[in-house]
Amino acid sequence: MKNCSLIVFALFVALQSAYSQVDFGVKGGVNITFFKITEGDFGTNPDTETGFYGGFFADFNIDEGFHIQPEVLYKGVGELEFINAPIYLKYDISRDFHILIGPSLNYFFDLFTNKFKVRADVSLDYDLGTRLSLHMKYTLGFEELSPNILFLGLGYRL
Repeated sequence: MKNCSLIVFALFVALQSAYSQVDFGVKGGVNITFFKITEGDFGTNPDTETGFYGGFFADFNIDEGFHIQPEVLYKGVGELEFINAPIYLKYDISRDFHILIGPSLNYFFDLFTNKFKVRADVSLDYDLGTRLSLHMKYTLGFEELSPNILFLGLGYRL
C-alpha cells in the first residue's frame, strides 16, 4: 500500500518537470459512507459509517478555466479499505470556486469478490488561499452493494 502511494507520488513529481503549469498537492479529511442494505421484504435500509481518507493530487491546467485533476486516495471506513483514483475535469466557476466531475477507479481490498469498481464523482472545491482549499465530494456507486460516499476535507498545494 505504501509502495503504491510512493510510486504514484514519484510519478506526479516526475510529470511536474515535464509540465510547467501543474500543481501538486495532498488532501485528506472525513468521509461518510452510505451503505445500501436490503432486508427481505422491508426494502432498502441505509446504514452510514464515518471514516477517513488521504492522498495526492495533480492539477494540470489545460486551457483558460479548464483543468484535468487526477487523484490517488486511500480510504478507510471501518473494515472497508480501498484506493480511489478519480480523474476529474475541473472547471473554474470563479477564481476561487471550482466544480470537478469524472469517473473514479476504485480497488476494494477485502469486501467484494469483484474488487475493481468504476464509479462517478462530483466535487466542489473552494480556495481558502493560494495553497489551502476546502472540498466536498460525492461518489456514486452504480451497483447494489456499492456504497455512496460523501467526503469533506482540505487540500494543500505543494
